[in-house]
Amino acid sequence: MATKTVYYIEGDGIGPEVWKAGRPVIDAAVEKAYGTENALDWQLLLAGERAFKETGEHLPKATMDALANAELAFKGPLNTPVGKGFRSLNVTLRQVFDLYACIRPIKYFKGIESPVKRPDLVDMTVFRENTEDVYAGIEYQSGSPEAKKLIEFLVDEFGAKIDATAGVGIKPITPAGSKRLVKKALDFALEQGKPSVTLVHKGNIMKTTEGGFRAWGYELAEEEYKGRVVREGEDGEGVIIKDRIADAMFQNVLMYPEQYSVIATTNLNGDYISDALAAQVGGLGLAPGVNMGDKLAFFEPTHGTAPTIAGKDMANPGSLILSGAMLLEHIGWHEAANLIHKAVEKGLADKKVTVDLAAQISGSTQVGCREFGEILLGNL
Repeated sequence: MATKTVYYIEGDGIGPEVWKAGRPVIDAAVEKAYGTENALDWQLLLAGERAFKETGEHLPKATMDALANAELAFKGPLNTPVGKGFRSLNVTLRQVFDLYACIRPIKYFKGIESPVKRPDLVDMTVFRENTEDVYAGIEYQSGSPEAKKLIEFLVDEFGAKIDATAGVGIKPITPAGSKRLVKKALDFALEQGKPSVTLVHKGNIMKTTEGGFRAWGYELAEEEYKGRVVREGEDGEGVIIKDRIADAMFQNVLMYPEQYSVIATTNLNGDYISDALAAQVGGLGLAPGVNMGDKLAFFEPTHGTAPTIAGKDMANPGSLILSGAMLLEHIGWHEAANLIHKAVEKGLADKKVTVDLAAQISGSTQVGCREFGEILLGNL
């Protein structure tokens, strides 16, 4: 019997609701596929608002110690204040445990009424760099002593033209960070038989950071993947590596989605484009994800805490359930993962769905979070 330990955090807002509705589906898929041979051992960890209430800390030491030795973890959405308070707990977890790749597969589910004409052509996996760029940036507020000092230094030493009242930030992107992210994307493309990897950047404007990401990606392909990866427009066989400027790429994934398969990009670009792609195929309610390093894989639904509907039995547990399928695929339990995908497809075809999906499926019946979970459970 194989038992895999999964540390999990319920999350804030709708987190407890989607966990209660979604986890039984994941466990039942494992049981149906393997009987008692395989099982997931779920170990609760505290983080976020519940942790603060019980321990006085948003990320207790016990939680961080457990994750330091973990291989599999799963969490619900965690609250991040806007404009004040602590910086994102999500970002903290990614940086502390070096979860440098945010991986999000985006694929159309039949039955969803998409805002685009051919959502069925969308089948992409986004590899978003997780530890650098503006998410690891250094910021100083307008008028602060730090901002004034930095502006004076840039003006005096380098002749920069910056308004003295500006808020300022520093955006770090490194060769090593860029290359390991692109490597993960290229390895995935080769393993899964994908046709291409597209480097998405804004290197025409930010030449040394975004442009650096592009250049270092190509360098990696040439250094480590000769004979297996070929640059767009060059002769040869293998996975095609190409690049697109970020704003053009947003247009291209709307107009020519069939031309793109695997996307490797910087942190902020990845944040935007992964959500935009999710909107093309049904929204964040069906968008799974994982933050992955070389040791720890941290799975999570990609939506936020949705405080306006928390406690109202309106949330969609689909993203969490499909993230569970990603976890099962990651550990090689493909049969159980396939059962989940089929259960979701049947649920959409039967048109009994949560409010976010009901708005996109004509003739559907709206059900609550709990009932939708029970429907998917029954579909197994």
